[in-house]
Amino acid sequence: MNIYQKQLSEFSRDYYAGASTGILVSSCLGAIAAMLILMNGHEIAEMIQLGLVVVVCMWFNASVLAQLKSKFVFNSLIISLLVSITFILINIL
Repeated sequence: MNIYQKQLSEFSRDYYAGASTGILVSSCLGAIAAMLILMNGHEIAEMIQLGLVVVVCMWFNASVLAQLKSKFVFNSLIISLLVSITFILINIL
Protein backbone atom coordinates (compact mmCIF):
# COMPACT_ATOMS: atom_id res chain seq x y z
CA MET A 1 0.00 0.00 0.00
CA ASN A 2 1.55 3.31 -1.02
CA ILE A 3 1.62 6.56 0.93
CA TYR A 4 -1.27 8.11 -1.00
CA GLN A 5 -3.57 5.15 -0.27
CA LYS A 6 -2.63 5.15 3.42
CA GLN A 7 -3.26 8.87 3.80
CA LEU A 8 -6.52 8.70 1.85
CA SER A 9 -7.71 5.83 4.04
CA GLU A 10 -6.86 7.76 7.20
CA PHE A 11 -8.47 10.93 5.82
CA SER A 12 -11.65 9.04 4.91
CA ARG A 13 -11.82 7.30 8.28
CA ASP A 14 -11.55 10.55 10.24
CA TYR A 15 -13.03 12.92 7.65
CA TYR A 16 -14.07 15.82 9.90
CA ALA A 17 -10.73 16.07 11.68
CA GLY A 18 -8.84 15.89 8.39
CA ALA A 19 -11.11 18.43 6.71
CA SER A 20 -10.82 20.86 9.63
CA THR A 21 -7.06 20.57 9.74
CA GLY A 22 -6.92 20.82 5.95
CA ILE A 23 -8.88 24.07 5.95
CA LEU A 24 -6.50 25.58 8.49
CA VAL A 25 -3.33 24.46 6.71
CA SER A 26 -4.60 25.35 3.24
CA SER A 27 -5.73 28.79 4.36
CA CYS A 28 -2.47 29.54 6.16
CA LEU A 29 -0.29 28.45 3.26
CA GLY A 30 -2.53 30.33 0.83
CA ALA A 31 -2.22 33.49 2.95
CA ILE A 32 1.57 33.16 3.05
CA ALA A 33 1.67 32.66 -0.72
CA ALA A 34 -0.60 35.68 -1.26
CA MET A 35 1.56 37.85 1.00
CA LEU A 36 4.76 36.88 -0.82
CA ILE A 37 3.15 37.42 -4.23
CA LEU A 38 1.99 40.91 -3.25
CA MET A 39 5.40 41.74 -1.78
CA ASN A 40 6.89 41.24 -5.26
CA GLY A 41 4.66 43.86 -6.86
CA HIS A 42 1.21 44.58 -8.23
CA GLU A 43 1.70 43.90 -11.93
CA ILE A 44 -0.50 41.64 -14.04
CA ALA A 45 1.76 38.59 -13.52
CA GLU A 46 1.44 38.88 -9.74
CA MET A 47 -2.31 39.36 -9.97
CA ILE A 48 -2.64 36.19 -12.06
CA GLN A 49 -0.59 34.29 -9.49
CA LEU A 50 -2.69 35.71 -6.68
CA GLY A 51 -5.92 34.81 -8.46
CA LEU A 52 -4.75 31.25 -9.00
CA VAL A 53 -3.81 30.80 -5.33
CA VAL A 54 -7.14 32.23 -4.17
CA VAL A 55 -9.19 30.09 -6.56
CA VAL A 56 -7.42 26.86 -5.62
CA CYS A 57 -7.70 27.49 -1.87
CA MET A 58 -11.37 28.44 -2.20
CA TRP A 59 -11.96 25.32 -4.33
CA PHE A 60 -10.78 23.15 -1.45
CA ASN A 61 -12.83 25.08 1.12
CA ALA A 62 -15.92 24.83 -1.07
CA SER A 63 -15.45 21.10 -1.57
CA VAL A 64 -15.38 20.62 2.20
CA LEU A 65 -18.44 22.81 2.73
CA ALA A 66 -20.33 21.01 -0.04
CA GLN A 67 -19.55 17.71 1.71
CA LEU A 68 -18.23 16.09 -1.44
CA LYS A 69 -16.70 12.62 -1.41
CA SER A 70 -13.65 12.25 0.78
CA LYS A 71 -11.38 11.27 -2.13
CA PHE A 72 -12.29 14.45 -4.04
CA VAL A 73 -11.74 16.59 -0.94
CA PHE A 74 -8.41 14.88 -0.24
CA ASN A 75 -7.24 15.42 -3.82
CA SER A 76 -8.36 19.06 -3.63
CA LEU A 77 -6.32 19.47 -0.45
CA ILE A 78 -3.22 18.04 -2.12
CA ILE A 79 -3.64 20.35 -5.13
CA SER A 80 -4.21 23.36 -2.88
CA LEU A 81 -1.09 22.64 -0.83
CA LEU A 82 1.05 22.01 -3.91
CA VAL A 83 -0.06 25.23 -5.62
CA SER A 84 0.52 27.31 -2.49
CA ILE A 85 3.94 25.79 -1.81
CA THR A 86 4.93 26.24 -5.47
CA PHE A 87 4.07 29.94 -5.44
CA ILE A 88 5.77 30.39 -2.08
CA LEU A 89 8.97 28.91 -3.47
CA ILE A 90 8.70 30.89 -6.72
CA ASN A 91 8.32 34.18 -4.88
CA ILE A 92 10.99 33.50 -2.27
CA LEU A 93 13.61 32.62 -4.86
